[in-house]
Amino acid sequence: MRCDSSHPRSSDASGDRQYPRQSLGGLDSPMCPSQLALLQVLFLMVPEGGRPQPSSSPSEAVPTPSTVESRTQGGTPQSSEGPETHWTVPEISTVGPTVVTPSAPGNRTVDLFPVLPICVCDLTPGACDINCCCDRDCYLLHPRTVFSFCLPGSVRSSSWVCVDNSLIFRSNSPFPSRVFMDSNGIRQFCVHVNDSKLNYFQKLQKVNATNFQALATEFGGRSFTSTFQNQSPAPFYRAGDPILTYFPKWSVISLLRQPAGVGAGGLCAESNPAGFLESKSTTCARFFKNLANSCTLDPALNAASYYNFTVLKVPRGMTDLQNMKFQVPVTLVSQSQPGSPLLAGNTCQNVVSQVIYEIETNGTLGIQKVSVSFGQTNLTVEPGTALQQHFITRFRAFPQSTAAFLTRPRSGNPGYIVGKPLLALTSDIRHSMTLLQSQGDGTCSVKRHEVQFGVNAISGCKHRLRKMDCSHLQQEIYQTLHGRPRPELVAIFGNADPAQKGEWTRILSRNCSVSALHCTSCCVIPIALEIQVLWAYIGLQSNPQAHVSGARFLYQCQSIQDSQQVTEVSLTTVVTFVDITQKPEPPRGQPRMDWKLPFDFFLPFKVAFSRGVDSQKGSISPILLLCLFLLGVLNLETK
Repeated sequence: MRCDSSHPRSSDASGDRQYPRQSLGGLDSPMCPSQLALLQVLFLMVPEGGRPQPSSSPSEAVPTPSTVESRTQGGTPQSSEGPETHWTVPEISTVGPTVVTPSAPGNRTVDLFPVLPICVCDLTPGACDINCCCDRDCYLLHPRTVFSFCLPGSVRSSSWVCVDNSLIFRSNSPFPSRVFMDSNGIRQFCVHVNDSKLNYFQKLQKVNATNFQALATEFGGRSFTSTFQNQSPAPFYRAGDPILTYFPKWSVISLLRQPAGVGAGGLCAESNPAGFLESKSTTCARFFKNLANSCTLDPALNAASYYNFTVLKVPRGMTDLQNMKFQVPVTLVSQSQPGSPLLAGNTCQNVVSQVIYEIETNGTLGIQKVSVSFGQTNLTVEPGTALQQHFITRFRAFPQSTAAFLTRPRSGNPGYIVGKPLLALTSDIRHSMTLLQSQGDGTCSVKRHEVQFGVNAISGCKHRLRKMDCSHLQQEIYQTLHGRPRPELVAIFGNADPAQKGEWTRILSRNCSVSALHCTSCCVIPIALEIQVLWAYIGLQSNPQAHVSGARFLYQCQSIQDSQQVTEVSLTTVVTFVDITQKPEPPRGQPRMDWKLPFDFFLPFKVAFSRGVDSQKGSISPILLLCLFLLGVLNLETK
């Protein structure tokens, strides 16, 4: 009998040898239908104990290679007709097939997951690290039998070549094989390749002084390196840019500093730079453990440290520091030079308490002039001495006149803007209304908070009492509460002109009443000031303007005995804004419609009633309906 047929051949992972898809007992030639029938008879004659049995556990996802081979040998051979078929093999997986991985090694002689010589997860010397399959301190021959998984890097990366398990009858591959169950429940026959490219280490590059910069440039990115080192300087300053300074004595480029307070205590942060064209004021506190030593050694207390440098007109001036045309010296506003700190007995004299920079600019030409003025004070040397310093930076255009420079900005035009200073007037001098401000130790400071329009605020401090008569003590505390000079008028609008008295309203004031107290040895002193401001919106609802309707000072007082040794008293200032805007009434309903009927509107009714009796009987119903409809419409309109 002759039978012509072809059968597909499958290749292993190496691709060097081809193995027949169907093989049984060394019969590798194609089988005809008669041979298949004879084979079935012979198979049935084999004793039951000699037949291979399938896996007893249907859920077993990973049988051993011997189990796979015995199962596939015992399967029913399948014939194929037609031309030779080439079976495609999936691509290599770098982390194993996307199916259930084996939990226990099936082949005791071949380790599919060999450990690495470098154990990256062995972090505890002399102890077993959990799930670290390469940790020799665990003393486990097969770590996967104990650990639920292996940490990345503790086993070699594995590569698998997988095909559908139904396509494989018997595996003759020299590589370890497994049958996996994928997520769809389909069994995949996979061959493990032991030459994964992921297990090769990268060759280290030799770095020396010759190629260091080249490698850093090729592979490096942005870092925290100063911009001055990796960027060319800008041709001119932009708004907000830090201002460059140069110390000729040390040949050092730095920034113009404007210390600012940080934290709850407002400690001075020296590194805060002054921004170009940003006029602002900062306040900070300094505490001294040993003022006797800091008096002459701390540069923050010495006025010379605030002007012993030059300012670069434009940033590109740092490329040619020897060229003086790019540098502007810092000049003193006063003719006399401020004194250096001096320790005289128990007092540190000439301590800097205020620094004011006035900088004139000319567009892209940069900074043209810088001047500085100082405020100095004396400090008593004692433990825990505190100093509050004020730093002000002002910018103005170079051609701008001094009179225009000294003019304070508006708080609105015309109406007040919320957050802008509340303007006050005293003897034709316009200034801002202020509140108390405390120093670092809680005592009242000379510096005060500005009252911001529309912002309720409260502040307080401790005022140290000096020995003086009651009238002078009252006057001193009154001045401390409302500030100097005492506000007399308040601006109605934010653009009020001091020369126009009609644009200002007088501040009402009610001082403490002494006559109510029947005490001859008492002194009534104010301890609190409440500033009440009534304001309202006026003008168009689409563009309302805020204006001040009135303001009042209310003082709260207490009495102290002359015999009492009172050293300090707590003072409080409060400002409250009350909106008294009276909004206009909303517009009333839409105008009522005036119905006008034509002059011949009732003509059909006249014609209908002028007919005979028969015609009236036939037309009376439509006429009544029409009348009722008109009455209903008119009734709705009158409601």
